[in-house]
Amino acid sequence: MDKIIDGKIVAKKIKDGLKEKVQKCEKKPALAVIIVGDNQASRTYVNHKKKDCEYVGFKSVEHSLPAEITQQQLLDLISRLNADNEINGILCQLPLPGHINEKKIIEAIDPKKDVDCFHPFNIGLLTSGSPGFMPCTPSGIMELLEYYDIDVQGKECVVVGRSNIVGKPMALMLLSKNGTVTICHSKTKELPSVCKRADILVAAIGRAKMINSDYVKKGAVVIDVGMNRDEEGKLCGDVDFEDVIDIVSMITPVPGGVGPMTRAVLMQNTYKAYQGG
Repeated sequence: MDKIIDGKIVAKKIKDGLKEKVQKCEKKPALAVIIVGDNQASRTYVNHKKKDCEYVGFKSVEHSLPAEITQQQLLDLISRLNADNEINGILCQLPLPGHINEKKIIEAIDPKKDVDCFHPFNIGLLTSGSPGFMPCTPSGIMELLEYYDIDVQGKECVVVGRSNIVGKPMALMLLSKNGTVTICHSKTKELPSVCKRADILVAAIGRAKMINSDYVKKGAVVIDVGMNRDEEGKLCGDVDFEDVIDIVSMITPVPGGVGPMTRAVLMQNTYKAYQGG
């Protein structure tokens, strides 16, 4: 379908490019992945990341920890990984168990190994317009827009969601390409009418099929960041795909849209860390 923005195609192109570069490296770039507890979604994501590492030729080092691990034990592990010259990137899979302060864990990772780009230092670089690493999901979305020749300049861009991981950096990256950006959230008044102004609508709210045809302008480009389960237990996004498909000009599917791109950018960031940032 011509309207589909296929993340699998673009992600493979990125990973194939990295694979060629890694074949010329003296040693393999190495990514350390920390997973705490037995969250099934987290395990699925980590397994996908391990496969991506294998595909491009990276070394993947997994630290699978019990849910009852103490915060200090986790911080000690991160400290050892920070000091390990054989490890180029560190990723701590979120969410963490409730007794662990995620903010402290994120801030403990060396910014030069922060391939998720969650550390305040790296977010600060993005805000100032001189980024080191790029936040994986927003950067993957920008890669999709570029690949499909979707020009951001001068466009009305609406981001639904204000998380530090997607919403805020997404807005900054659209702004850097001269989009006119609005960030919406749970307190936004008349949310459907605000969304309906968008030439480019990014849905990152974590509510299954919330964005329907009432929210989407005819001809809009819709980027669905959501990863949810519907009433039948099937994977779905924040956008009601079937309800909006006849209205949009282009749309990312779930699965197969943004998800593969997030992991591809993680591989890019790990290679960049290997090169020295």
